[in-house]
Amino acid sequence: MSSVTIVICNYNYAAYLRGAIDSALTQTVGTTTVMVIDDGSTDNSREIIHSYGDRINAVFQDNGGQVAAYNHALQRVDTPWVIFLDADDLLYPDAVKEVIAAFASGDFVKVQFKLQVMTADGTRTGVTVPQSGAVAGCGALLRKGWLYPSPPGSGNAYRVDALKRIFPVPVTTDNIYGADFYAIYGVALIGNVCAIDHALGGYRVHRSATKTPGGEGKGAADLAFANSEDSLAGARKAAIRWTILRELASERLGERLPAAFLDFSFEKAQFGNQLYRAPFSRRWRWFTKESGRYFHTVVANPFWSLHRKLAVACLTALCLVPFASISDRVVRYIANPLARAGR
Repeated sequence: MSSVTIVICNYNYAAYLRGAIDSALTQTVGTTTVMVIDDGSTDNSREIIHSYGDRINAVFQDNGGQVAAYNHALQRVDTPWVIFLDADDLLYPDAVKEVIAAFASGDFVKVQFKLQVMTADGTRTGVTVPQSGAVAGCGALLRKGWLYPSPPGSGNAYRVDALKRIFPVPVTTDNIYGADFYAIYGVALIGNVCAIDHALGGYRVHRSATKTPGGEGKGAADLAFANSEDSLAGARKAAIRWTILRELASERLGERLPAAFLDFSFEKAQFGNQLYRAPFSRRWRWFTKESGRYFHTVVANPFWSLHRKLAVACLTALCLVPFASISDRVVRYIANPLARAGR
């Protein structure tokens, strides 16, 4: 019997899908089930999935989004542990082996591992996520509103019985994507999280951000790091997801979470959107009247060292220089990890 199921959630990622499936099938531990949930793709994903025959468990659903795909998968998973792998990402051959060893080393509901950031063609950038590795006591801090450092969805393995205490998650017009938010933070309310401090997979960045109506997102391509949503949209959706998580935690776990959460990633997304390519007067107004929560998530951040807090605070202050070229470079550096790789 398999001990780990790798669930690959796919929607129109035929260009990358075969790489994800192959990486799941070539794990050095043989007790792995590979399930592919196709969310109503309209490209040639179905043909690719069928080409693997009975080597994978194929599930086809009408287009309903990532939350529906997670819900659907967890109705079918019958292994103790599960990894949700995005169809444009990869697992390295020893990923499952190391995850199983980590689960065996303690009473954990989640094992997370770093991901190496790749370009669309699979070239490694030298950047890994998350950049903060500390997760000790993350459940207690989450109850105070702090979102702990976690890799994107593909860098997490979960104990299935714990995950099923959070899922299914309601699917609404405002809650189609971001299923990993509920998994990542929901399980931390149930038990301990283990962090493997090296990369066991690849996170592919290939999205080209576009300007949104009303002028929002100007220069977003320079700041974008996620594929499904630009940084500002993702930050705004996180607020909705937090509200839903609060309701789930109350109803299913008897937990009371704060009305609002604290997270530097959320604050830096808004910081980048407001200050990138902004005139000096706008930058000054942000510093003097609007930067309180941003600096709170820097100074009070429980996951950062004093050195990092000082470095981010000093870098942010450079945005007050009158030269836009310097300010914009600083904003890119803070907002997008790829800017730190010299790309």
